[in-house]
Amino acid sequence: MSLVAHMMPYNPFQKKSLDETLKVAGRDAEEREAERKAEHLKLPYLDLRLRPIQTDALKIIEEKRSHLAKMAGIETKGHNLLAVAYDTEDLNTKTLLEELQKTYTTKLFIVSLSSLEKAWDFYKLIPPPAEDITGSVQIEQKQFVEYLEQLKNIESIKKAIEEFKDPLVSKILEVILAGALATDASDVHLEPEEDHIKFRLRIDGDLHDVSFFPHHVYVSILSRIKLLSELKINIRNIAQDGRFTIHAGEQEIEIRVSVVPSAYGETVVMRILNPKLLGIQLEDLGIREDDLAIVQEEIKKPNGMVLNTGPTGSGKTTTLYSFLKRVYNPSIKIITIEDPIEYHIKGLSQTQVEPERGYTFASGLKAALRQDPDVILVGEIRDFETAETAMNASLTGHLVFSTLHTNEASGAIPRLIDMNVKPAIIGPALTLVIAQRLVRKLCTQCKQAYTPSSEELERIKKIIATFPERTKKPDLTNVTLYKTVGCDKCTKGFKGRLGVYEFLRINKAMEEFMQTSPTVSAIKKMALKDSMTTMGHDGLLKILSGITTFEEVESIVGKIEATYE
Repeated sequence: MSLVAHMMPYNPFQKKSLDETLKVAGRDAEEREAERKAEHLKLPYLDLRLRPIQTDALKIIEEKRSHLAKMAGIETKGHNLLAVAYDTEDLNTKTLLEELQKTYTTKLFIVSLSSLEKAWDFYKLIPPPAEDITGSVQIEQKQFVEYLEQLKNIESIKKAIEEFKDPLVSKILEVILAGALATDASDVHLEPEEDHIKFRLRIDGDLHDVSFFPHHVYVSILSRIKLLSELKINIRNIAQDGRFTIHAGEQEIEIRVSVVPSAYGETVVMRILNPKLLGIQLEDLGIREDDLAIVQEEIKKPNGMVLNTGPTGSGKTTTLYSFLKRVYNPSIKIITIEDPIEYHIKGLSQTQVEPERGYTFASGLKAALRQDPDVILVGEIRDFETAETAMNASLTGHLVFSTLHTNEASGAIPRLIDMNVKPAIIGPALTLVIAQRLVRKLCTQCKQAYTPSSEELERIKKIIATFPERTKKPDLTNVTLYKTVGCDKCTKGFKGRLGVYEFLRINKAMEEFMQTSPTVSAIKKMALKDSMTTMGHDGLLKILSGITTFEEVESIVGKIEATYE
């Protein structure tokens, strides 16, 4: 006879007891499955339904780590620890167990997930620690120095990763991050593909393949990164952003994390915000002396607007930060509105936009103006409201710095006009427009000199002949150029980057010319007549100084050509 035939007629007052009966039956089945797993793994089994749990033992494993590894401490005495785990084959469990065994004599039992949930409930009884270590990676000073000596280039990072036979996730992540710092990488990329995970570093603007991970190892690395960044570990179908800190010896380095779903898993990009960039002075940016004189004259003014243009990653923020540091003194107030705040600078009031809460560049700028500032940095001008407010701030006695996405300095004015900002406002408000790119510098250890061909020399002479009078022309008697070689101190013959610039000053003639809504080419022609040196020409001067190569400059700014009126 079927089970249904033996069941009593439905009684709503008996529903609770029936649910409880089914729940107990399900729990019993779960325990039998855990017991079979323990037998298969040749480990003892434990049912925590009747077992007391010591909170002192529970505290040994941080709660988030316990959930990640599906493991918990239940009893401790001296250096002896009883611990329970759901699956010892899981890489997170292996990693945690290996770490525990360095400190404790650990006896491990297999339990069901329901038993673990019971243990996890006891975390509620533990008071929060004085300091939450989530959100930081600690690398001891001695270990960090060893990493810097060992991880000198991509090959050494690859070798260090491949030497892990049974990898500890925390150690792999340490090597990834320390390798990125040692090679001055700006970004770490972890990209899932069908058969493996590709690990790449962006060094001096270019991405380089470093190593590959199997998917099961990456799952643990990804969980660790999410845990550090305070992202949701169990959400995999939406983009998430976070950040954490590396404590490397005496240094503190911020890491900005972006996680995005892709075809074969979640892609991670970690932007390294190395504070040593804050030590860059105005004179270190690569600005020529004649252009530097223009900058220093403009940023000394009590009011006006300086716009820096260029694509993402062209160094605009670093340049503007160096301007802020140059104008800073304790008697003035400087406010920034950024997206996001990348570097914290002492003495500045820095705010971060939060569009979901209504704090945009436009609203942030209006709020900043009520704070009685002398100098304002607006991270980016994206719309009419922000542009108009910034222009009006410039006209009412404030020095304003901002960025705009255009390809060249001459494109800034038509871009503002396209945003419906009136030329009558742009002219008086705008004082200087900068365009910049970053080019790789030749490695001083291995670059190789050569004499240019007659065709190359003739081309150089034609370009130099069109330089404006204010630009100091180089001696072309004995021209020496350099090419890449490559050594263990550099990446494919290059080490570090430097800016190439063009500076468009807004004088009375240009201000009047704006009223006609001129094209980019018309503005450029007038700026050249007024002694503007283009990014290409600035790049050529750096080529002739032995800093970089023709190929590098032209790959960044386009073909260098003679410019005639």
